Amino acid sequence: MKGEAPNPNATASAATTTTATTNTNSGGKKQTAKYPLSAIHVLKATGKSSLESNFMKDGFCLDATRAAQGMPTFVVGGNVKIAMLDMNLQRHRMAMGVQVLVKDPEEIERIKKREMDITKERITKILETGARVVLTTKGVDDLCLKYFVEAGVICARRCDKDDLKRLAKATGGELVTTMADMEGNESFDPNALGTCDEVREERIGDGEMINVYGCKGGGASTIVLRGANEYMLDEMDRALHDSLCVVKRMLESNTLVTGGGAVEAALSVYLEDYAMKLETREQFAVQEFADALLTIPKTL
Repeated sequence: MKGEAPNPNATASAATTTTATTNTNSGGKKQTAKYPLSAIHVLKATGKSSLESNFMKDGFCLDATRAAQGMPTFVVGGNVKIAMLDMNLQRHRMAMGVQVLVKDPEEIERIKKREMDITKERITKILETGARVVLTTKGVDDLCLKYFVEAGVICARRCDKDDLKRLAKATGGELVTTMADMEGNESFDPNALGTCDEVREERIGDGEMINVYGCKGGGASTIVLRGANEYMLDEMDRALHDSLCVVKRMLESNTLVTGGGAVEAALSVYLEDYAMKLETREQFAVQEFADALLTIPKTL
């Protein structure tokens, strides 16, 4: 981190990298433990100094905002339930190719009312499970937003699917793709909800983001990088990825090969001592080879 990232606080960055990698331990014995780097969510936000970069321990930062201003900016209580969806929350409409012959204009109004009731029933089934935060990768129309605002629930739409998968792992929930059950009806499984201590919408950089604190699941984490511009953030991201790969490989293999020319320098010292023990002209060849090895660390 000190050699690649433009961050003078390299010690803190190294500690952050190690903590973030060990936090993704998938379990098992030490020899078979896996540390998937895909579980680490790296978020880049312009503004402030690179020293402001931080690691959210037992937390997750989501690049999304509330879908409506009438929703609360935070939800607390110590046992906040989060519903993570991969489907549209929009007004129910009849499928393509369905033809309905209507003779009475009042029947049209009853059809529209039934479509609204189906949408309300779908939202009610989600809220009855105790969900106080709803996140979806698809869209949410105004009718559904109305029900969420009345219930005092935070709802965010068009979230990144990979981020929701990480959040589901961190909170112990699941990403729900459909509400259909085996009987052909619609229901929402309460076991698919994630759990955390609190959820807040906070301003980071140039926009607002949703921060999840006190995740109960574990196995995923977020590193928020701060920098003056996109170029600096990209450099920090590349250096962070290199250091994460080093820590991952070290933890999984339990072996380490030092870099930066340390191996060549150590061999040079050993060969110099060995050359002094030789009594023939071979010591000159060994000495020259030891000096040649120093070229690599000098170049670095």
